[in-house]
Amino acid sequence: MFEDFRKQIDNSSFPNEDQDEAPPVEIFKEERHFLGMTPVQRFIVSFMLLLMTIILGILFLLVTSKIAPPFFS
Repeated sequence: MFEDFRKQIDNSSFPNEDQDEAPPVEIFKEERHFLGMTPVQRFIVSFMLLLMTIILGILFLLVTSKIAPPFFS
């Protein structure tokens, strides 16, 4: 009776753990670039935008006379 069970297990279509496994599939992660720029380039662009905003804000405050440099008074 046990011999029949062993024969059925040997003839089964289920994969055996002792058999060689298939090689792992390599998954390539796609690199994402915002507007095709590298991280360093994005940093430089964002830093330049920050400087432009600061300079334009100061110029706007000067033009509207909300602030005055000490050498103008």
